Amino acid sequence: MPVLARSTAATTAGLALVLLLTGCSNPSDGGTTEVADSSGTKTKIDLSADQKRITTAKVDSIAAELPAAVRERGTLETVASSSSAAPLNFYATDNKTVIGVETDIAHLVGDVLGLEIRVNPVSWENIFVGLDSAKYDVGFSNITVTEERKEKYDFATYREDNLGFEAKKGSGLKVDGPEDVAGLTVAVSSGTNQEKLLIEWSKENEEAGRKPVDIKYYQSDSDTYLALRSGRIDLYLGPNPTAAYHAATSGQTEVVGTYSGAGADLQGLIAATTKKDSGLVRPLADALNEVIGNGTYGKVLARWGLSDEAVRTSEINPPGLPKTGE
Repeated sequence: MPVLARSTAATTAGLALVLLLTGCSNPSDGGTTEVADSSGTKTKIDLSADQKRITTAKVDSIAAELPAAVRERGTLETVASSSSAAPLNFYATDNKTVIGVETDIAHLVGDVLGLEIRVNPVSWENIFVGLDSAKYDVGFSNITVTEERKEKYDFATYREDNLGFEAKKGSGLKVDGPEDVAGLTVAVSSGTNQEKLLIEWSKENEEAGRKPVDIKYYQSDSDTYLALRSGRIDLYLGPNPTAAYHAATSGQTEVVGTYSGAGADLQGLIAATTKKDSGLVRPLADALNEVIGNGTYGKVLARWGLSDEAVRTSEINPPGLPKTGE
């Protein structure tokens, strides 16, 4: 697939997930909400624990590529951030079942490999601690491919990565580049590629004689959004799918700019993430290419209103977000 990033304007017009709320979550009707993507196509999203997930058949030749220990165990221990939000990884209306596009893709991969998927929600930093220690096999948690991470992990890509700047509705703000956040107070999650991008933009502003970004960190999304509504922060930078979904469902915020998760010169990519040389990256990529080819992958993205983030193929360790200063 092409690696050059689309311009911010093109991303805003064509890739931004402009989710328009036309219904609210209601546990009494099974917990559904209806959204529309940038083309206006409406999708009813099921928020209940009984997901009736899209499934696919096992492919013996791909399953045979698995490390023997994993194949014999019969399970794939996946890990995801417990602080993710809809439509990525989040809790159903029963407040205990993990659902979302990341979870659905993990289950498709499990189908192809003939493995039971076990989802382990943990804090963001513990995703990587768990992968390092081999407690978990693979992360499906909106993890961006970066050159720094590639030193420790292998990646099999499955979605485009676009970031969203979220502001209070009617703020009048528009973000196209570093100069648009100079002197503003912006919240971001620690340890993410969003934080890395924001720090680089802040330094770029200082070098150009502009004010740096006042970067803030909060413990939870609810704290962040409270700060945004109250005016304690001007912007929140996070994954564009969650920003757009929140803006649509809350009616109190709006996405005022989007950007590739890998920077100005590269389209960011989200990937299944496994410990380097674990032997899992090839079967993961082949399983992802199987579901891309048989159409079930596309059905999953459409189910969550994320068709705009589809990739044509799963790549192993493609170019990622460059290291700072490169």
